[in-house]
Order: sequence, then structure tokens, then C-alpha cells
Amino acid sequence: MDVLLQGIEAVLAPVIGAVNRLLWDYFLTYALLAVGLFFSLRLRFVQVRRFPHMLKVIGRGTAGDAAGISPFQALCTTLAARVGTGNIAGVAIAMALGGPGAIFWMWCTAVLGMATAYAESALAQLYKVRDEAGQYRGGPAHYMARGLRRRWMGTLFAACLLFSYGLIFSSVQANAIAGSLQHAFGFGQMEIAIGLVLLTGVVIFGGLRSVARFAEWVVPFMALGYLGLAGWVVLTHLGQVPAAFALILRSAFGLEPAVGGVLGGLAAAMLNGVKRGLYSNEAGLGSAPNVAAAASPVPHHPASQGFVQSLGVFIDTLLICTATALIILLSGTYEFGANDGVVVTQRAMTVFFGDHGSAFVAIALFFFAFTTILGNYSYAESGLVYLGGGHRALLALRLAALGVIVWGVYSKVQLVWNAADAALAIMATINLVALVGLSAVVVKLTRDYEGQLARGLSPEFHISRYPELGEGVDHAIWRERGE
Repeated sequence: MDVLLQGIEAVLAPVIGAVNRLLWDYFLTYALLAVGLFFSLRLRFVQVRRFPHMLKVIGRGTAGDAAGISPFQALCTTLAARVGTGNIAGVAIAMALGGPGAIFWMWCTAVLGMATAYAESALAQLYKVRDEAGQYRGGPAHYMARGLRRRWMGTLFAACLLFSYGLIFSSVQANAIAGSLQHAFGFGQMEIAIGLVLLTGVVIFGGLRSVARFAEWVVPFMALGYLGLAGWVVLTHLGQVPAAFALILRSAFGLEPAVGGVLGGLAAAMLNGVKRGLYSNEAGLGSAPNVAAAASPVPHHPASQGFVQSLGVFIDTLLICTATALIILLSGTYEFGANDGVVVTQRAMTVFFGDHGSAFVAIALFFFAFTTILGNYSYAESGLVYLGGGHRALLALRLAALGVIVWGVYSKVQLVWNAADAALAIMATINLVALVGLSAVVVKLTRDYEGQLARGLSPEFHISRYPELGEGVDHAIWRERGE
């Protein structure tokens, strides 16, 4: 059996590696930025112009309605998946490989990514449907099949989503949790595995609504708690903050000593900042729209959920990732070339909080990674439902998700993780193609929404005004109120 597995790995490893190099190193990094810039220009930087409006459309209610979750629950659920180990370990690694300037390029990535997140989530809302239980379902697979009329794209996307988020990525988070808790508190692997399985099972066996209810309470707590710690560090070292930002800007353009001189420093900062930024905020990957589609829009317009998810990118990268970067820089422990991001951040926290610093990072990492596991499940459930999975299939997915957690705690198989990265790259590539193909629809939605705002109205989408969208849109969902 071992010989057979080694033979399979020998065959697959070069193929998977080639796919990852081709898509991630030579295409996706640039394509995601290009699509973000494309939508920023076509929508006249709607993510900047309408930033205050984003705060108004989150929705004050938390119950949603009979068909969907609330906008606030959708935001928290997608933040649960976005805010993970990348916000702690990923930021430190980006700085170690690309210098402090990597943070500047993470900011640029986030600003452009906010436009992409707006576009993909608005489309997910527009082309959503009701499932057999009357619940809203949607996402890129739906707008590929119903908007572009490319059902094969939707099927491939959903399969990649199910494989990567449902069966692999949660093991990465579980592995990070195990390492952190073992280092900080000395917990054994069995204790960690049992605890994670029990906590996860309690939530995911209630489905997407259960994940959303859990996320709306835990995500604000963990995000505000982490930002509060970072805020205390900044306020107590306010005099050093301008120098930290100056270092980030100088390093971003290769003006700090780095391997390869100015151009080498610039390239390293840009490449690592962009990659880590995209990995953290997920804008354009096609994951968050699966939950965005499940929201009951407030106001009754597809663009409203686009604004909500755009805000999610801002919170993830421009707030939480920046918080981690400032903690590291202000601590004076930053090292170029360090390869363990969690240890770097723990060392920085120790400077400000003594021996408690390592525990703070372990607790934060636990919450960030655990909520990511739940968010990943919600994405996978959406993919499975699109592929036609019923109650038995959902049960199998939930059991598999728990099994993946145990596997992640005890081991990591790099080939499998690399395969998941390849699936994610394929998923993101076809999502970007779909977004560009449906860009005219995004522009129409935005103009309709902003035109109603300009007239002092609470925007409502009336499908009867856009017959060109055809039967791809569920008219029962978007018919005029009162019909």
C-alpha cells in the first residue's frame, strides 16, 4: 500500500505543482488585481465613494426572514472564513519574505479587492434561487449557469469549492490551532481533536443558519477584542507609529536595504503583499458570494449585499491585517527571513504583554481558525446543494468535515494541501472569467441602485425594468413589492 501511495504521489505531485505555478505565480496574482482595477474604474471607485453607505446597509436586525439570513449575519459568516490564520501568521510571513513594504501592497490589494467583492456578491444576490426548503441559495456557480448560460462552469466551480473548502482547507486551520495550543498551553493532540470536533459538530449540524447565528455573536467579539489589543499597543507607543508607517512606505518601493537592491526589494514586497492579501480577504476567489446569496437583502436590491461584502474585505485586510503588522513593527522584533509567522507574532505580543502575550496569540488564533472552519463548511454546503446533494449527502459532508479536522490536528499531507490550492486556483480563474463576462450586469445594478439613492429612495430592484436579463433571474424573488 505504501508503495502504491508513493507511486501516486510521484505521478500527481509534478502535475499539481505545475498547475499551482502556472495559475498562482504567473496568472492569478495579476488577474485578481487586474479585475479589481477593472471594476474600480467601471464603477468609478464605488468602494471609496460609497464607503459610508456600506455601514448603513448591514442591517440592524439579526433574524433575517423565513428565506434567508440577515445582512449582518452574512457579513459575520464571510468574515468568519476570511479572518483566519492569514491575519496572524500570514501577515508575519509576508513581512518576513517581502519586508514591511508588503503591507502597503496588501492595502492596495484590499482597496481593489473591495470592488471585486462588491461585483461578485451583487451577482450572487441577483441570480440566487430558493432550494427545496425555501431557503435562498446562490453564488458563482449560479451566476455562471443562469447568467452566462455556462452550466459546465458552474458544475466545475461547485466541485472545486466542495473539495477545497469542504474537505481540505479546514485541516490547515486545525493544524494551526493544534500547533498554537500545544505551544502555549501544552494541550495534547487528542484533547485538541476531541474539543474541535465537538465544538464544530454542535454548530454545523444545524446547517448554514446555525453557522450564521454563531458567527454573528463570536466574530464581532473576536475581531473587536483583537483590534482592542492592537489599539492599546498603538496608543501606548503613539510616538513610534509615524516611523512604522514610513518604514512600510519606504520598503514598499524598495528604498530599504533588501536582497536584490531597489528592484528586488520592490518585487519581493509587491509579490508577497499581493499574494498574502488575496489569500486573506478572498476577494475574487468566489467563496464569499455563496453566503452573500443566502442573505435577505436590505434594502431589496442585489447591490446592497455587494456593499456589505465589500466592507468585509476592508475589515479583514485594512483593519485586522494592519493591526498585526503594527504590533510586529512596534515591538522591535521584526526579522527579515523568519519562517514561522505564529512565532513571530507571539514574540511581538510578549514584548507588550509579557508571558501572557503568547497565550493571547494562541487564543486569537484559535478563534480566527475555528470560525474559518465554520465559514469553510458554509461554502462547501452551498457547493454540495448546487450539485444536487440531498439530506444524506449533507450528512456525509458534515461527517467528512469533522474527520478532516482530526486529520489536520494529527498530520499534514503537503500533496493534498497543494491539490486544494490547485482546485482553488481553478475555481478563482473561472470565477474571474464569469465576472468579466457579466460586468455589464454589475454596471446596470450599480446605476439602478445609485440612481434611486440620488432620488432619495430606498432602492428596490424591479426585474420588470430589465427584461434583457431573461429567465436566468428568479422573477418570484425580485418582483415588485406588493405584486
